[in-house]
Amino acid sequence: MATTGSDLDLLCINTIRCLAIDAVQKANSGHPGLPMGAAPMAYELWKNHLRHNPTNPDWINRDRFILSPGHGCMLLYALLHLHGYDLSLEDLKQFRQWGSKTPGHSEVGHTAGVETTTGPLGQGLANGVGMAIAQKYLAAYFNRPGHEIFDYRIVGVVSDGDLMEGVTSEASSLAGHLRLDNIIYLYDDNHISIEGHTTVAFTEDRMKRYEAYGWHTQTVADGNDVEAIGRAIEEARKVKGKPHIIAVRTIIGYGSPNKKDTHDVHGAPLGADEVKLTKKAYGWDPEKDFFVPEQALKAFRASLERGKQAESAWNAKMDAYRKAHPDLAKELDAWMARKLPAGWTDALPKFEGEKKMATRKAQALTLAAIAPKLPMLLGGSADLAPSTSTIVKETGHFQSPENKGDTGSYGGRNFHFGVREHGMGSILNGMALSRALIPYGATFLAFSQYVQPAIRLSAFMGVQSVWVFTHDSIGLGEDGPTHQPIEHLSQLRSTIGLVTIRPSDATEVPVAWKLAIERRDGPTALILTRQDLPVLDRSKFPSAANVEKGGYILLGDAKTRPDVILLGSGSEVQYALAGAEVLAKDGVKVRVVAMPSMELFDKQPQAYRDEVLPPAVRARVAIEAAHPMSWHKYVGLDGAFVCMERYGASAPYQKLYEAFGFTGENVAKVAKGVLKK
Repeated sequence: MATTGSDLDLLCINTIRCLAIDAVQKANSGHPGLPMGAAPMAYELWKNHLRHNPTNPDWINRDRFILSPGHGCMLLYALLHLHGYDLSLEDLKQFRQWGSKTPGHSEVGHTAGVETTTGPLGQGLANGVGMAIAQKYLAAYFNRPGHEIFDYRIVGVVSDGDLMEGVTSEASSLAGHLRLDNIIYLYDDNHISIEGHTTVAFTEDRMKRYEAYGWHTQTVADGNDVEAIGRAIEEARKVKGKPHIIAVRTIIGYGSPNKKDTHDVHGAPLGADEVKLTKKAYGWDPEKDFFVPEQALKAFRASLERGKQAESAWNAKMDAYRKAHPDLAKELDAWMARKLPAGWTDALPKFEGEKKMATRKAQALTLAAIAPKLPMLLGGSADLAPSTSTIVKETGHFQSPENKGDTGSYGGRNFHFGVREHGMGSILNGMALSRALIPYGATFLAFSQYVQPAIRLSAFMGVQSVWVFTHDSIGLGEDGPTHQPIEHLSQLRSTIGLVTIRPSDATEVPVAWKLAIERRDGPTALILTRQDLPVLDRSKFPSAANVEKGGYILLGDAKTRPDVILLGSGSEVQYALAGAEVLAKDGVKVRVVAMPSMELFDKQPQAYRDEVLPPAVRARVAIEAAHPMSWHKYVGLDGAFVCMERYGASAPYQKLYEAFGFTGENVAKVAKGVLKK
C-alpha cells in the first residue's frame, strides 16, 4: 500500500503524520495510529473538497468537518495548524497539557475550527446528522430561487468504533430515511480496535448495513490512494437523495515498521526508537521533531487564499440576497446574532382561571402559542409525541419531500425521531451547534437515561438543546416501576451546566419555556407531569414568574421566622401545601418553598437564598416523588424527606401517592418528627 499522488502530496501527508507522532510522543500519551493511517484521506478531503476559511472559522456557509473518533484528534490539530487556523506549532507541542488548546479529545469552543466535541464514540457521526438537518431547514427557510445562500455539507471521518456504537445505528437509520444527501463520511476502515482485530466482535458487512439504511456507499481499497479517494468524494457529491459513506481501507499506524496494523499503535506513543524508524520509513529526518517543510507549509497555506475567495464569493451572493429579500436577510442576521423576535413573550399563555391541568398539557398549549413567533424553534419526540404533547400542528412535519406517502418538507418543524432516544439526543446537539436553531426533543423521564450521554455533552459544549421529559414520577400510574423515574432527577441535577426545571403547576410552564428559550448558552431540561395538577391561584400565591429565581416562598411571610420549612417541586408542591394546612391547624408556623430549579436557585445572591431558607431554621422537610439525593444540601442533617427510596408499583396514581406517603397528613407527621429533634 504505497501512497499515490505527487511528491508534494506525499510530503504533505507525511507532515501530518509526523506532527501527530511527535505530539503524542512528547506528551507520552495519545493515539498516533489513526492519524498515521487516515492522513491521506483527510489531506485529500481538506485540500480539494472542503469549503472553509481558516481566517473565519465561524463563516456560516462553511462545510462542517467532524472527526468522530475524537481520540485521533492530533489528525485534526495538525490539519488546523497547517491550514492556518489559530493553532500554533507551540500549541501542538502542548498536546494534552494543562491549559493548552490541544486537549486529549477535541472540544468545540476550545479550539478554533473544531465543530463539535468528540471522544465518546458515535457522538460525532450522530451530531453530523443533526448538522445536516439544520442545513436542510435553514435552506428551506431562507433560500430562494437564484439565491441559494445555504448549501454547505457535513463531511468527516468515522471509525470502526463509531459504527459499532448503537447511537450511530439510530442516527444513520434516520439520516437514510430523511435522505440527507448533504452528508459525506469517510470511514477509516482499519480493522483494528483496542482489543485487537475487529473480527473479535465486528464482522457484519458494514456497507450492506448502510445500504439498508438508505445510504449511498462506496469502497476505496487503498487508503493511500488519494486519487481514488478524491474520485469517490466527487461521486458522492453528484449522487442526490442519499447520505454518503465511503469505506476507505487504511492501515492503522501506517509506516511504523513494528507496530503498524496492530492494536499496539492505537492508544500509546510509538516510543523513541520506533519514532525514528517510522520517520526513516517516511523518508523523514529521524532527528527532527515537529518539522514542517517549507514547501509543504506553502501548499497547505494556499487554503487561506482559497478560503477568503470562497467566503468573498458567498458574501457577494449574500449582498444580492439582501437586495432581493431584505426582510429575510434581516431575519437571518437576527438568528445568527441569537436575537429573539421582539414581543415573542406576549404570546405566552397564563392559564388563569384553570382548576386542574397536567403540566405536559400546559406545555402543548405553550408550544402552540409561541411556535408561530419563533421559527427557529423546532423539535419532536422519540415516537411519543401524543404522550409528551410536543406536536405543533400548524408548523408542518420535517420530512424529505421525496419520500412517498410522507406529508412534509425540509421546512417542517415537527420531527419524528422514531424510537431512537439516544440518536435523538445527539442529533439535537448537532442542530443546536448551528447556533441559529433552538431544538427540543422529548421522551418520558424514565428514558432520559437513554439520552444521558447526549445530555452531558450538550452541557459540556454549552449548546441550547432543550430536553423535554414528561411522565415524571409515580404519577404516571399503571405502567408501573419500569416507567416510573426515581433516581433520574438527581442524575439530571448533577449534570454540570444543565438547568433542570420541574414546574409546580401549569402557570409555571410558560415561564420555564421562556427561560429555556432565552438561555442561549446551555441546555435546559423541562420535567413535566402526565397527571393533572391543581392550578395555583396566582392572585393568592406569588407570581409564577418567580420560577426565574429557581426557588421561592410559595406560602408564608418572608419576614416571619417559620417553625418548619416544607420544600417541594412539581406535582408534590400540592402535598407540601396540604401538609402546611394540617400543621397550621396545630399552631405550627409553616413556610412552603417551591423549588422548580435547584440550579437557578443556587445562582441567586446569598442574601436571597438565606431569605428563602433561613440558616437558623433547621427543621426542614423535602417532598418529591423521586430519590432524595439532590435535596440533602437544602434539608441538612436535621431535616427529613418524603421521597422515594424504592422503586414504584403498578396502580392508579392516586393510590400510589397515598401508599408512598404523599399526603398532607403524612407530610405533617414527618414535619412534627423533625420539630421534636
